[in-house]
Parts: sequence; C-alpha cells; structure tokens
Amino acid sequence: MEDRTIISQITALVAEEQRLQEQPEHSPARLHDVEVMLDQLWDLLRQRRGKREFGENPDDAAPRDAGTVEHYRQ
Repeated sequence: MEDRTIISQITALVAEEQRLQEQPEHSPARLHDVEVMLDQLWDLLRQRRGKREFGENPDDAAPRDAGTVEHYRQ
C-alpha cells in the first residue's frame, strides 16, 4: 500500500469520525472501530516513513494488530 493510499484512507476515516462525534445518536462501537483503524493506519504510515528514512524498503512495513497499536497510548 502506498503512502498516498494510506493518507486517503486516513482522511476518509477522520471525516467519518467527525460525523459520528457530531451525531448524538452515533454508534459508540463504530466510533471505536474508526479510532482503531486510524491508529493502525497512522502506525503503518509512520513505519513506512521510518523505513524510508533509514534506507529500508517502505513496502516491508506491515499493519500491526489493533491490540498493539491501542497499547501505544498507555
């Protein structure tokens, strides 16, 4: 997956997250799912950028599971 594809997905999910937060009847489960997907995409983008910065192949970056990226906050 290329950076621009990841960024496009992030942009779409941020818009969805904002819509959900503005709706008083929003689904908390869907909001949580969107937040997790955003964390995973941001993590993947950071991995790709880090690999590129250090002369490695950014295509070797792999999405991490939700449990891993969610624990970064704690």
